[in-house]
Amino acid sequence: MRARRRNPKIEALRQRRALHSHPERVRDPQFREHSFYDPNDLVQVKYEMLRRVQADKKPVTQTCDAFGVSRPAFYKSQQALDLEGLPGLVPKKRGPRGAHKLTQEVMDLVREALAADPSLRAEALARLVRKRLKVTVHPRSIQRALARRPKERRARARGSR
Repeated sequence: MRARRRNPKIEALRQRRALHSHPERVRDPQFREHSFYDPNDLVQVKYEMLRRVQADKKPVTQTCDAFGVSRPAFYKSQQALDLEGLPGLVPKKRGPRGAHKLTQEVMDLVREALAADPSLRAEALARLVRKRLKVTVHPRSIQRALARRPKERRARARGSR
């Protein structure tokens, strides 16, 4: 039995988070009649939807129906294009954006503790944060936060020479 060959374009779209999860909802005639238009390409679908309203002066409701999106999704895409250009149409990564528990207060305590004892490990720092601030932070999160400060460390190292 032969393995199914994957479509390289589909794989590229998936890797870049631009694969349309419901291409079957796109009922616009151009996407059905011309091979140039690909309902799997979410960025192209959004762009054509926005262009249809702006350049071709089609009604938003009719366009949303033809492209299989809600009006709020249309307006969100329109705002993203206005603010960021075409890259704004690529879906953003889902989930938290950054270390939400590592507030300024937590990082100040960590820096203070490290200044007093540079040999402290992330586990000890996490215990200190939990004890003093009543916030549970994973030691690896502290390690990553400290690794994000290379400029600060380099500047300090240059000043201490």
